[in-house]
Amino acid sequence: MSSIDERAWFKSSYSGSDGDDCVEVAKGTQAIHVRDSKDQRSPELALSPAAWSDFIIYAAQG
Repeated sequence: MSSIDERAWFKSSYSGSDGDDCVEVAKGTQAIHVRDSKDQRSPELALSPAAWSDFIIYAAQG
């Protein structure tokens, strides 16, 4: 498994460039990792690809 420092983290384009609080997401080998962008050393959430897909579908419904 990759260490946190090796992951390519991405922030939503909706987060803006003014230091807005947001979450960051990184694709791991077996999970999708989610963390708080303003506290990158806090615990992260690891979701299976199926759970991440379900979440995206749910979130897109509003």
